[in-house]
Amino acid sequence: MDLIPVTGETQAEGAQGVPILKLSESARKIAQVQVSPAQRKFVTAEVRMVGKIDYDETRLAQISAWVPGRIDRLFVDFTGTRVQKGDHLVSLYSPELLNAQKELLESKKSTEELKNSTIESIRDSSRQMVEAAREKLRLWGLTPEQISQIEETGTPTDHLTIYSPLGGIVIRKNATEGMYVETGMEIYSIADLTHLWVRLEAYESDLALVRHGQEVEFSTEAWPGEVFKGKIAFIDPILNDMTRTVKIRVNLPNPEGKLKPNMFVRAIVHSTIAEGDKVIAPQLAGKWICSMHPEIIKESAGTCDICDMPLVKAETLGYVGGTKEDARPPLTIPLSAPLITGKRALVYVQLPGKEGEYEPRDIVLGHRAQDSYIVLSGLNEGDLVVTNGNFKIDSEVQIQGNPSMMNPRETTPPPSYNPKSRDDLVPVRGDDNPSTSSIPAEFRNQLDGIFSSYLSMHKALVKDNLKNAKEGFKAFASALDKVDMGLLTGDLHMAWMKDLEDMRKSAGNMTKAEGIEQFRAQFASLSESLTQVARRFGFNGFEPLIRYHCPMAFNNRGADWLQRGEQIENPYFGQLMPRCGEKKEVFTPVVPASSSKIRPPLPHSH
Repeated sequence: MDLIPVTGETQAEGAQGVPILKLSESARKIAQVQVSPAQRKFVTAEVRMVGKIDYDETRLAQISAWVPGRIDRLFVDFTGTRVQKGDHLVSLYSPELLNAQKELLESKKSTEELKNSTIESIRDSSRQMVEAAREKLRLWGLTPEQISQIEETGTPTDHLTIYSPLGGIVIRKNATEGMYVETGMEIYSIADLTHLWVRLEAYESDLALVRHGQEVEFSTEAWPGEVFKGKIAFIDPILNDMTRTVKIRVNLPNPEGKLKPNMFVRAIVHSTIAEGDKVIAPQLAGKWICSMHPEIIKESAGTCDICDMPLVKAETLGYVGGTKEDARPPLTIPLSAPLITGKRALVYVQLPGKEGEYEPRDIVLGHRAQDSYIVLSGLNEGDLVVTNGNFKIDSEVQIQGNPSMMNPRETTPPPSYNPKSRDDLVPVRGDDNPSTSSIPAEFRNQLDGIFSSYLSMHKALVKDNLKNAKEGFKAFASALDKVDMGLLTGDLHMAWMKDLEDMRKSAGNMTKAEGIEQFRAQFASLSESLTQVARRFGFNGFEPLIRYHCPMAFNNRGADWLQRGEQIENPYFGQLMPRCGEKKEVFTPVVPASSSKIRPPLPHSH
């Protein structure tokens, strides 16, 4: 970016005790500085998820044999057949069933013979035997109509017809005609597809915006342009530590049968946010809802019409109403206002009544919603934050050597400098090194080739390019041989000898690597050694080196690497998962203060 003219001087009178930058009117025009007030307003965030459709487990039925026997007829002889409730499915021959019917008829006959008995206990006993025989047949799957027909005709049947307990689709058929079955053996499985489940994955960072009972919109490849709607019925209490996601289940009506199990879907939840990450739902204010069936909503306490579970207040699920009395709007700023690096966010605030005077503020950001960020702390309502030209302002602050986005305010001297001699000496880094030793700048200059060739290997592995990675390795091996260890003495010399041995061992294994995966394994080992070199001896340059960690690399053993820049570039998964990883450590470059050849970092290095 072009530098801009500055008028005035910095003053150490900011709210956080940091220098204030003054810009003239012409400088503000060149930098195109614009400001906007931090304001409280309700904002709507979009939570995007992906998943697939599944059966509704509460609407599955298993058709099984209630008595042992032989299947003489399968009326539904292939999967995918649609059946209605009460349709006949199986004709089963069962000798045991025949004997049970004879018991019923004999009991019935005995009851008729004893109905005129003067002994009441005998009459009661005979009636109980009839009821027991009827109950036995009922438990074996005969309908009341079938039992009545047997009693009326007086003729037992040796075949049992099994009927469908619900309407749906036959999704499994586990028997064939002529097969003998035992009690409990599954013959069919039937699914009611008029209601489905959608299983989604919500990222850890979005969980605060997801609530039980929220409406979810879906789209599928099968029906482009059409939006389907369901409600969140379950949020898994356990986080998947591999994917860093939580499973979400949505109840989805499917009356027309357009949606099929195993279809992939894209889902969106629109959450209107109040202060404290409360979700606004005016339609649920003061209502009672079922924790298992979110479609059941009542005006007062009671039980669910489906599962008889007690209803709970909607407010206990994280909802608030949409009025000023129920909720307070969060403090928001435009998306372009904060300068974000890693976990730190900074804004430039125009001082009240002092146009052209700006101070940096460290703030804590909440969720991103629409065109705004929610601010958790660091700003007050009405503060004027810079929304355009903030990068140019930050660049000028860096040139002046004041705290900025990339260089936060230090309470102690930076570890890159030795307060006794800043020309060419820096303290040794690392807990296992003597803090009184120092490193010649000439030695660090020789390390530049090592770090440069290492970063070339890193870039090649990110792009899955083994050929370029091997070229970078050749340059690394050459640079390693050129390092003059005679420049070091004492403990420094011994520390370098240890690091050199580790790096040469990794380099030797790299020459034997037959494929990119073997090369990556040795690159991980080399990364550990070079991380120690960065800690102990430092490096030159204008950009920090950042140590990142991938917990999933090498079958979840995990591995580190060094790179420049805040955008994660994973060398172990390459283009398959280039953004997998997390920042662990930042190493700042050594910049001798007395060197006239050293210039400040350019603004675009952010």
